[in-house]
Amino acid sequence: MLPFPVTLVPGESPYRQVVYAATKAVVSGVMPPGAPFPSVRELSQALKINPNTAHKVVQELVRNGVLQVLPGVGTVVAEAARSSRAERRALLSTQVEQLVVEARRLGVREQDVLDAVSARWAELSGGSTSSRAASDDADELE
Repeated sequence: MLPFPVTLVPGESPYRQVVYAATKAVVSGVMPPGAPFPSVRELSQALKINPNTAHKVVQELVRNGVLQVLPGVGTVVAEAARSSRAERRALLSTQVEQLVVEARRLGVREQDVLDAVSARWAELSGGSTSSRAASDDADELE
C-alpha cells in the first residue's frame, strides 16, 4: 500500500498524476521529511503502471527536490529546500495562469477563486492559515 492516495484518471498522464499526488502528500505533511518513499517496483505494482513510468516519477521528484536518495537507506522525503520567495512564485506562475484561465472560462468570479484557494490552503495546512502568515514573515527577513 502506498503512503499517499492516487486515483489514476484516464486521459491524463499517469506520470503527471503520480508526481502530483506524491508532491501533494509531501506538501500537506502526509509524508514528512525523512519518510521512506516507495521503491520503483512498489510504485509500479501498486499502481499497475510500467516500471519505466514509476522510475520517471521518482527521478522527477528527486530532480524537484521533493525526494532524496540516501545510499544504504533508499529514497526518502527530502528536508524542505529553502528557496527565495521570488523563486517559489516563479514555480507557480504557470499553474496560477492555468487556474485563472480556467476560472474565467467557467465564469467564476475572482473572489470565489480566492475563497476556494484559501479553503484548500487551510485544508492542506491542517485547518490553519497561520502558516501563511509565518511564511510571509520569514520571507520578509530574507
